[in-house]
Amino acid sequence: MDAWILDESPGAYRWGEISLPPLGADDVRIRVVASALNHMDLWVTRGMPKPPLPHVPGCDVAGVVDAIGSAVTSVAVGDEVVINPGVSPVEDIIAWGNNSPMGPGFAIYGEHTWGGHAEFAQVAARNVVVRPAGRTWAECAAYPLAYLTAYRMLKRARLVAGETVVVVGIGSGVSCAALAIARHMGAQVVVTSRSEAKRAEALTMGATAGYDSADRSWPVQADVVVESVGPATWQQSTRALKPGGRLVVCGSTSGPSVEVSMPRLFFKQWEIIGSSMGSYQEFAEVTRLVADGLAVTVDQTFALADYESALACLEAGEQLGKIVLEHPTIDSTNPRSVT
Repeated sequence: MDAWILDESPGAYRWGEISLPPLGADDVRIRVVASALNHMDLWVTRGMPKPPLPHVPGCDVAGVVDAIGSAVTSVAVGDEVVINPGVSPVEDIIAWGNNSPMGPGFAIYGEHTWGGHAEFAQVAARNVVVRPAGRTWAECAAYPLAYLTAYRMLKRARLVAGETVVVVGIGSGVSCAALAIARHMGAQVVVTSRSEAKRAEALTMGATAGYDSADRSWPVQADVVVESVGPATWQQSTRALKPGGRLVVCGSTSGPSVEVSMPRLFFKQWEIIGSSMGSYQEFAEVTRLVADGLAVTVDQTFALADYESALACLEAGEQLGKIVLEHPTIDSTNPRSVT
């Protein structure tokens, strides 16, 4: 198949041909219609982490089933589907249930496995769900990783209707997803960004207020703070917590280490909660929300051939929402193959 390929890490992508692995009995092969970028696309080129090589990137995938293994009964050839990027072995699902992302075998599609910036994507059938009805291919590619991550974060933070949430660094896929999901859950959402334009756009998306991420403090006392930036905003994020507040973290794009004031932590009785990706149950719940009309923010789309330009936009950090790659049309005579 044709694909974007990483031969070395650190290294750079090239467009070329690579052979798909054999189709296992429980595997599904998908002809990709759309795939979305994540910061993982950049990190693996820097060896942070270093994936198995050669590597095909792309954590978010939507497309049409091209072939199924002999044991697959959940989908059929021709079905329009989305890949759940949180991959757990069956034994971890049984042992850990809804906490399967905590299991020792957990993997991220497009990091630990080949992904979908390619002609085809292949994955175990348990990680394939029917495409949410009524959504564009771009939206179907945009929601899986970011919305799954944000959904689990808010669930782990025990968010309830009427509470106030601060979403730090609005613009990323996860932060835009957190805004949409928190509003759906009945919360008041405050956002931060260094960009005045992003703060203004977030207000049109339902945020009640927006503040400059670089300000020493933000004039809000929140029940929950959603953090993915790290050192650059950590102090402001903790200052924004009310006593007993919960700070939930899924990433640290500005660096790996932060400083915590222990007296403030225990006197104010805060909770700091780590979260990563989500379970199969949570992905099913997120997919239902998307099918029911949950807002999915797509910043812009690029042709698959323009992946390098799309990566440059992602690295510049100017997007609001997801950057999506549109793949060549599957079959112009088949109306099920295109939006």
